[in-house]
Amino acid sequence: MTAAPRSLLVRRSAMVSIAFALVMILLPTLPLEAQQKPTEPSTGAKASTEPVYKPPMRGAPGGRVGGGTRGTGREAFVLSVVAPAHTGLTTSEQPELFWFISNASSYPVEFTVVDPQKTDPLLELRIEPPVAAGFHKVRLADHGVRLAPGVSYQWYVAVVPDSGRRSKDILAGGSIERVSPPDGLKAKIAQAPKNDVPSLYAEAGLWYDAVAALGELIDRTPTDRTLLDQRSALMRQVGLPETKTE
Repeated sequence: MTAAPRSLLVRRSAMVSIAFALVMILLPTLPLEAQQKPTEPSTGAKASTEPVYKPPMRGAPGGRVGGGTRGTGREAFVLSVVAPAHTGLTTSEQPELFWFISNASSYPVEFTVVDPQKTDPLLELRIEPPVAAGFHKVRLADHGVRLAPGVSYQWYVAVVPDSGRRSKDILAGGSIERVSPPDGLKAKIAQAPKNDVPSLYAEAGLWYDAVAALGELIDRTPTDRTLLDQRSALMRQVGLPETKTE
């Protein structure tokens, strides 16, 4: 190798060494985002957390009745109210109440809300057949029914195979009480993303508000598997049967 090429190599090596040294000196001063490469692109939306229901500490009378696989020889199904085994709480004067039937039924269904302090029911609603499988909702506001604070109301769903023999009714029921919202909850709800609202209600022990908030999200996107799984998880947390339809 001639002297000229050897001299050129030496100069190139020196230039590489100087460049490397400059990089090592300047690297700590670069912004952190310039030094780190993101592992994955941002999706923009934060995933909602699964609601975890925390039952109220105070004991309350009443609770869930019926539920499970019921029916006649011709029709068998899972019938249940979407209610905990104790008296569930709501902050709403006119809440929404949900119930579930696993199979379609050719029998009528009666929905009743009872005030234990009164003789006549607050609401008697007849749902004519055929009754579709799945979740059903009754909005008390649609029927002018209002709940007073501090009263434990009972509500029932009955499949009526024979209107002349009511002893054959297939019954499920729960109880509900209206309470004041915990301190600070309204502010949290106002600031939270919609998908987080069911979790906030569930954590506060407000069963019916959590179920209604989740139901509203499901109404908007009925095929969202994440939301459907969250509702199933809430059902399991209070010992309700699987919400599968045929």
